[in-house]
Amino acid sequence: MTMRRLRSTPVPGTRDEYTGIDFNLGFHVRSYHLDLTYRVGPNHLSGIATLQLDNWQPLQTMTLDLSPRLRATRITAQGTAGQTVRVSRFRQARGKLHLTFAQEIPVDSEFSLVIRYTGNPTPIRSPWGEIGWEELENGALVASQPNGAPSWFPCDDTPDEKARYEIIVTTDNPYVVAVNGTLLSKKTGGSTTTWHYRVGNPMATYLATVQIGEYHQLLLSEPGAKVPVRAWVPPLLKDSARAEFADQARMLELYTELFGPYPFNSYSVVVTEDELEIPLEAQGLSIFGANHIRGDHTWERLIAHELSHQWFGNSLGLAQWNDIWLNEGFACYAEWLWFEHSAGRPAAVSARRHYEELAAKPQDLLLCNPGTRDMFDDRVYKRGALTIHALRVLLGDAPFFRALRRYVAAGAHSVVEPVDLKREVLAEAAELGIPEQQVKDLWRAWLNERPLPEFPQ
Repeated sequence: MTMRRLRSTPVPGTRDEYTGIDFNLGFHVRSYHLDLTYRVGPNHLSGIATLQLDNWQPLQTMTLDLSPRLRATRITAQGTAGQTVRVSRFRQARGKLHLTFAQEIPVDSEFSLVIRYTGNPTPIRSPWGEIGWEELENGALVASQPNGAPSWFPCDDTPDEKARYEIIVTTDNPYVVAVNGTLLSKKTGGSTTTWHYRVGNPMATYLATVQIGEYHQLLLSEPGAKVPVRAWVPPLLKDSARAEFADQARMLELYTELFGPYPFNSYSVVVTEDELEIPLEAQGLSIFGANHIRGDHTWERLIAHELSHQWFGNSLGLAQWNDIWLNEGFACYAEWLWFEHSAGRPAAVSARRHYEELAAKPQDLLLCNPGTRDMFDDRVYKRGALTIHALRVLLGDAPFFRALRRYVAAGAHSVVEPVDLKREVLAEAAELGIPEQQVKDLWRAWLNERPLPEFPQ
């Protein structure tokens, strides 16, 4: 599958302005093969990461992201087409793995790196709290948005660099391992079991996940459904989880109708025994805490929200973090669309309520570039959703959803920018005779100006 929207170079500059981390320049990672062994009791991880790369600049040196809590012990390289590639030395410093090659690798080469590493993984400290690999009371989870992936494997941790993955995890019995993608095999030997998964579509590093716990599997969709919907839950939460996620398959059907085909082979939710502050999404999978499973649909909107990220954020990835509203605005609006369908509550009613709440808050947010501090501010989510609602009001339902489905199809399994959505809106506006300037004025007012525009109606 061609990753047609992935950039040939990173976003401008040498450092991610949101995470404050230097880009790893000069190459693309095309695939990751991760062979991991995790001991739950001592929280010990050892891994062999095989990366397939090609380079768009000549390389004498390169860097990858890797937590200081994980120590690279051996790195080997191999070129293709008879080319010799050899790592002469490597070192780790300030979250970077620095490699030096014996000879400069010519531009447009293909080569592989095999990195052996070991350590006790811990979350990475960030402006948004601790993210990445987290040890639980009885297992582990990974929640890496936006830059926690180096807490468990060496990588090029930037959102526009999607790659394919094969993830093999060996861990103690009786623990279950849930990972992105399709389970290819499960082999038990002695006191451990090896779980082998393959991710069939390109994936951003922050969306790769490993969930380990004593889980029981529930089927939430009808047997034989085109898109199986499953849940991994602690045995004591089986009944309440089945009740809490009773509408999950119907949500998927609605979003498929509104947005286009579900982009992956299956959808899973994992419920940890621990409480979590908020649910978290990964590609093809979402994670909820035990506190979200009450069996009374209290968290229905978040269940809808996380599912919608499979389209907006996972299939349609971000080129850069300042466009986070494309992920969270659509996911928030998808909540309103679900209740419009399931409860007969028009999205306009939800929009009005949240508009009034936003109007009472400081008007100092720039949606197109909220900055590190406000990246996950609720105002980004709600103003993003209101922007989408304003576009729907401008175009009308049928043209709006036509534009939306084209936007989703064009960016599938790649990365998008606001200009991609704007292009589809302008196309529908032209068909309707709506002046281009009217679309541009709406766009500027909601994205590029701080004061809250008038409510769309």
